[in-house]
Amino acid sequence: MAAKDGPALIDVQSISKFFGSVIALKEISMICHPGEVMCLLGDNGAGKSTLIKTLSGVHKPDEGRILIEGEPVDFDTPRDALDRGIATVYQDLAMVPLMSVTRNFFMGREPAEGRGLLQRIRIGHANTTAREEMKKIGIDVRDPTQAVGTLSGGERQCLAIARAVYFGAKVLILDEPTSALGVKQAGVVLRYVAQAKARGLGVIFITHNVHHAYPVADRFTMLNRGRSLGTFEKKDISREEVLGMMAGGKDLDQLTSELEEFQRADTAGGTGVSQLEPGAAAEAAVRAS
Repeated sequence: MAAKDGPALIDVQSISKFFGSVIALKEISMICHPGEVMCLLGDNGAGKSTLIKTLSGVHKPDEGRILIEGEPVDFDTPRDALDRGIATVYQDLAMVPLMSVTRNFFMGREPAEGRGLLQRIRIGHANTTAREEMKKIGIDVRDPTQAVGTLSGGERQCLAIARAVYFGAKVLILDEPTSALGVKQAGVVLRYVAQAKARGLGVIFITHNVHHAYPVADRFTMLNRGRSLGTFEKKDISREEVLGMMAGGKDLDQLTSELEEFQRADTAGGTGVSQLEPGAAAEAAVRAS
């Protein structure tokens, strides 16, 4: 359960970001406590990527502020965010397919011994650690020296998350972690998100897939063209309501009405199409336009 008595792990207060005359974000607020999954939902162009980069130190907000465990912070670089326990797992995972699981796990932070020219990587310790950390999340890597390219998409995603947790992340920001995965692989990632929540981490889960978000999320913040549509507790909103807000309920209703009208027109005109399948209805709409 989320521990809401103390300060939030991350508290975003009315941040805005502008690129010239373009409003990328406008007065966005959200909060994430330990042991909580905050799901950030929005269609393409909603501002999710800009918000991620602002939280992870890539961009500076033009307005508003970010608090980490109740303390205002000002990130100059992504390293500053990492030092405060904010770890971001991007959609491309930042991995080298031809390098081993171990080398990708420790990339740039390899355990070493010795000094100067005699310094060398403790490869045995690194292999053991990588294998044990992967095993904690239910993935048994028999040979940690195998290339990452031999892992499935879900296993690579879990490797990136396990790496972030091992190096002290308090808040995990996951950028579309299930977007390119099949059903089974997405299930592996969602299971680990639930494990991270149980271990007391705060998780900010960015996605446009409501069906992946709803089972694991505690709260939802929805973005549309850089503005917030609000934050909702899971108990206060259904999956269908979330989907409707994301897709634009009025637009969907209007499209449905238009397709029904095309269907009636085709039937009345004797085109031989008495019942249009969804794909055929869409084609009819295109032809009519």
